[in-house]
Amino acid sequence: MSIIKLGTEVRREQIAQAALALIASQGVNGLNMMGLARRVGLGASSLYRHFASKDQVLDAVIDLLRERLLGNLVIAVQEATNPLEQLRRLLALHMRLILEYQALPRLFFSGDLYAGRPERKEKLYGIVKTYLGEVSAIIRKGQEENSIRLDLDPAAVAVVFLGLIQPTAILWHLSDGEFNVGKQVEQAWPIFIEAIRVR
Repeated sequence: MSIIKLGTEVRREQIAQAALALIASQGVNGLNMMGLARRVGLGASSLYRHFASKDQVLDAVIDLLRERLLGNLVIAVQEATNPLEQLRRLLALHMRLILEYQALPRLFFSGDLYAGRPERKEKLYGIVKTYLGEVSAIIRKGQEENSIRLDLDPAAVAVVFLGLIQPTAILWHLSDGEFNVGKQVEQAWPIFIEAIRVR
């Protein structure tokens, strides 16, 4: 057992991150409370003080991913000076998130995560819809500033933007990390920008 006592929120986040690591290596079905307790350095009873079940852990994992995804939007908007640069920064942050949390592709496409839990599937869909809505807002701002073509539907462009990320993440996951994410992003970005920017 760990001698260092952490605050409840810090410990819950630590547990959610450990759960993500286990999901990355063993899948959603491979996640169990005993293995998770060992990974975090807690006794099982201590883990159950934070989460009563595997379902609660999975819900915390989804909350952590939501926080990170939407947090990346805030960072991109704050750090970049114009909508095109904000999109570029967001793409880099999103790819870093996938590399950091290798379970993301496995989690989003796992039927085990949703089995008997339609509300969980709905929650994930809501996160993606919120993300796309925020990306659409960046695109609309680019249209207002005349840097992104006015004839394009912001919602459609947001989905295309997400399309830069998801297939790359899937290929990276399926290749066990062999697929070169950085190279793919560098090659895909100019194609995307050329399609949307005002010439």
